[in-house]
Formats: sequence, structure tokens, C-alpha cells
Amino acid sequence: MRRRSLGLLRLWLLAFSAASAVLAADPRKEPFTIRISCGSFDDVRTAPTNTLWYRDFGYTGGRFANATRPSFIIPPLKTLRHFPLSDGPENCYYINNVPNEHYQVRLFFALVADPNLDSEPIFDVSVEGTLFSSLLLGWSSEDEKTFAEALVFVQDSSLSICFHSTGHGDPSILSIEVLQIDDSAYKLGPSWGKGTVLRTAKRLTCGSGKPAFDEDLNGIHWGGDRFWLGVKTLSSSSDDQPISTENVIAETLLAPNFYPQSIYQSAIVGTDRQPSLSFEMDVTPNRNYSVWLHFAEIENGITAEEERVFDVLINGDTAFKDIDIIRMAGERFTALVLNKTVVVTGTTLTIVLQPVKGTRAIISAIEVFEIILAEKKTLTQEVSALQTVKGSLALPLRLGWNGDPCVPQQHPWSGVECQFDDTKGHWVIDGLGLDNQGLRGVIPGDISKLQHLQSINLSGNSIKGNIPLTLGTISGLQVLDLSYNELNGSIPDSLGQLASLQILNLNGNDLSGRVPASLGGRPLHRARFNFTDNAGLCGIPGLHECGPHLSVAAKIGMSFGVLVAILFLVVFVACWWKRRQNIRRAQKLAAAREAPYAKSRTQFTRDMQMVKHHRPHEISRSSNDESAPHLLPS
Repeated sequence: MRRRSLGLLRLWLLAFSAASAVLAADPRKEPFTIRISCGSFDDVRTAPTNTLWYRDFGYTGGRFANATRPSFIIPPLKTLRHFPLSDGPENCYYINNVPNEHYQVRLFFALVADPNLDSEPIFDVSVEGTLFSSLLLGWSSEDEKTFAEALVFVQDSSLSICFHSTGHGDPSILSIEVLQIDDSAYKLGPSWGKGTVLRTAKRLTCGSGKPAFDEDLNGIHWGGDRFWLGVKTLSSSSDDQPISTENVIAETLLAPNFYPQSIYQSAIVGTDRQPSLSFEMDVTPNRNYSVWLHFAEIENGITAEEERVFDVLINGDTAFKDIDIIRMAGERFTALVLNKTVVVTGTTLTIVLQPVKGTRAIISAIEVFEIILAEKKTLTQEVSALQTVKGSLALPLRLGWNGDPCVPQQHPWSGVECQFDDTKGHWVIDGLGLDNQGLRGVIPGDISKLQHLQSINLSGNSIKGNIPLTLGTISGLQVLDLSYNELNGSIPDSLGQLASLQILNLNGNDLSGRVPASLGGRPLHRARFNFTDNAGLCGIPGLHECGPHLSVAAKIGMSFGVLVAILFLVVFVACWWKRRQNIRRAQKLAAAREAPYAKSRTQFTRDMQMVKHHRPHEISRSSNDESAPHLLPS
């Protein structure tokens, strides 16, 4: 009786210490969380946990539609977003202002509720440029394949999730979850870190037979919201038996993984006829996998050390030897977690628990992650420059150009050639091939920010405007083909600075002026230049002769002189006209004021002239008459 009381006291102390450990391990605030209901115009809450899903945002394109959920584990949301191939082969969600931490990223997929569309699309999914999931034929009929999950680190305060079409139906996304987890969650060894992405390949809770999320299992948010597929047997051909307990399990909900207690309260055990346990799953060959095995001694018949000892073999190799749960955990009803990284060369991963002492093996849960090295991304300034080129050249929607131009390497942007720069540790752009794509914009000056370009081919489009002067600063450029467009203006002298240029095709445009001397002699040095079919070009053999050639400065000076002359003439005419109007106005005013005096004086003069003309002798005679009046001199 006393022994039983001590045992109960010890269990109570273990439970208390576990609860205290949770409080001590997680004094932080609630983790950063974003859930998006794709295609929804409003925020949505779903039962039974009243989970908040934000209305759709952050997408680059696509269409919204009603959703058909192929599995009961999928959140009860009614809409989705799908991406027709006409919108481009790559479409993404960009979620900004995300703290630089560790996250569980989970996507649920669904089918478009439209009988005219392909019922089951096949496509790839990447996060932060790293491909981590491929939906294959039949995914909609298996619960585990209706979602994709990865553990990733955010390093630049934004998260990109992209969907890559394979030409078989439109990628369709029901929901996106970004859930912050502990920075050290699932730390698997020296190879683990911010350059690692863990893809969830399998997660089983053994013995219960009921699938559940952490939220359903009374987990805490710092553990994410893992989905556990419930199984009662590890193999349909085995005699495995499920067992369970209601006892409190110690050492659960502890940092950094915060496993819920419930997954340890059930287990699968072997039988007397078949004491070993065996689990098998399909995997991608030649990959690394991280295996996490969960144990707790909950069987009533096992109460002490050495009563159950077994080995764990993974693909035939001993991963763990002489596993004694009570000895390793320190007590019954105490969680024990073992982790092993293995290289799998074939298409199958097999886990066997082989008894050494005792009669039967036991296991509570299994997790398997594929270890993926995170892709190195393209230089930020080159991605920005390509986005400028995309807008300036009015790239057709069908080309896409969303996400990262170079990664995932399986899905580079159409018309973009990439090369990995070992010195910078990033991808760079070394070629643009956008010939005959129906481009109708102008070539932006920012194209020169693609300083690693060796080849540019924009021929056969309807590009207008001038050739940017800045093209001459791309020192490594070897091929420049701008033929058969609608370019105008002169050929920039700066192109003569391209010492590595071997092919220059400017034919079939509306260029004019003299071909720069630095380019005119280049064909003598094994380079191939073509300037034909430009009516205004001159100055080299094969083109017409140029007239008097003026430099750009001279042309500007002449234009300025003509402008000044015209301005002077306009001012002069305006001043003359104003003066003329003033004179005429003054004359009119004067005439109006002096009219009576002028009239009388004019009449007097006329009378005097008439007298002199008709009576000269009378005037002469009267002048000698002393009695006549004398005219006083005026």
C-alpha cells in the first residue's frame, strides 16, 4: 500500500514538473500567425476552434472560385484561388512584414467546383525559392496528400510561396497557414540550420486510429498545429495491437518541439505471434530523411527496466540499439523521443522495431521529414531589374515572371538564363532571350543593372523608343540582338565601349544618324554587326554616305540658336506693333482736341492765297495810300 502511495505521489510530482516546465519554457507572447482563406473576399472563422482566416491577399494573379474539398481533414472553407496557364506558369503569394523567425508553412489544396475544369491538377510548390512538394496523380483521394507542409526560416521579412504549373490543370489553393514555431524546433544536428527546409513526409499517431491536429490534442501554439494521421496498425498484413491509457504522460509540451501529451497516451504493440513492428513508406530516392520516433511505456505488464528492450533498424541498418524506454526515460508514463538522419538511395523507407528482451516492441508516434537544402536565391538587385524590364517591355501575362527568376532550378523564368556566382553565393542573370514574344514597350535604362548579362536577344518584337545609353556599361555583353523592332534615334556611342561584343544586330529598325566610328571598324576583328534596313543610318560600307556631320553638342547649339532667334523676332514684332498702336492712338487724340483751331487757320490761309491770286494790283495800290490801314507784322 505504501509502495502504491509513493508511486502515485511520484506520478503527481512528474505531472506537476511537466506543467511547470511548460510555463518555464514558454514565457513568451503568442507566436506570429497568419491564415489565409484563398479566394475569399471576407475574413472567415471556422468551427470548432473559431479559427480566424484572413481574406485573400498577396497573390500575383489567378482567379477565385468555389471549392470542392476532397478530404474531411481540409479546413471547412468555401473558396479557393486557381491559376490558369494563360496567367503564366508561375504564380505566387507574397506575404510581407513577417518576422525573421522559424515557421511551419502549410497549404491545403482543393478542387474547383466547375465540371468544365480539370478535376485534379498536377503541379509543384515552392517556398522561398525551394521546391518542396509535387502533387501527383491521385492526390485528391488521400488525406495526407491534400496538403503540403514545410518548416522554413524567414530571413528577409517576407515569405514567398509559389505554384508551378506542369501543364496538367490549373494549380488550385484552398488555404495558406504561416505559424511561428520555436527557433530550435526539430533541430536534427550539424546539418540543420537556416539553410535547411524540412518537408513533412509522414506524421502518425499510433493506436488511436483518429486523425487530429495539435489544436485538437490540447497542444500549444508554439508547437505549430501539426496534423497527426491516426493509425491502429502499422501494416495491413501485421497483427499489431493498439493500446491506450488515461494516465498523465510526463515530459510533454516541452521546448523546442512542444509535443502534446495525447500522442503518448496510445501506442501500437507487437503480438506474441509477431513481436516485432514494421513500418514502410514510399520516398524519393537519393535524399536525406530525418526520422523521429516517439515512445512512452504505457502497457500495464511492463513496469521495470529490462522488461522490454528492442533495436530499431532503418532500411536494414541498426539506428538505435537496446532501446529500454523505462531506463532511458527514467520512469513509466514518460515521453521519450529519438531522432536519426538517414540517406535513402531507393524508393522505400522501412523502420523495424526488433525485440531483444521481452516479447513485443512498442511505438507511440512516427515523424519523417525530407531534408532539403534551401536554394540560394537570385541577387535582389537583379530580380528588381527584371521586374522593371517586365513592366517596361509589357511582358505578356502568359510568361509569368513571378517568384525568383532562377529558383527552384526546375522552374526558371521563361526567357531568362541563370548562372550561379560562387563569389557572391547567389544566382545571377547572364542571358535574356525574349525574341518573337510580342513585346510592345521600350527598353528601360535599368536593364544595365543586369551587370552579368552576356547575351540579350529582343529581336522580332515591336519595341519602340531609343537604344538606352546604359547598355554600354554591361561590360561582359557578347551578343546584342535588337533586330526587327521599331527602335528610333541614333546608335549610342557607348556601345563602342563593349569590348567583348561579338554579335550586334540592329537591322530592321528606324534608326538614323552616323554609325559610331568605334563600331564601324569592329567587323574587321571577327565580330558580326548588322545595321541594314535602317533608312536613316549612314557612314559605313553598305549604308549611304552621310552629309555634313554635326556632333550632338553642335546640333543642340544650333537648335538653341534658332530658338533664341525666333523668340527675338516674336518680341520685336510685338514691340513694333505695340508702338504703332500707341502712335495711332495719339494721333486720334490730337485730332480730336485741335479740330476748331486747325479748321479756322486753314480757312484763313486759303482766303489769303485767293486774294493774292486774283487782286495783286489792288494790294499794291493800297499799300501806297497813307490813309489805308497798315497790317502789323505778325
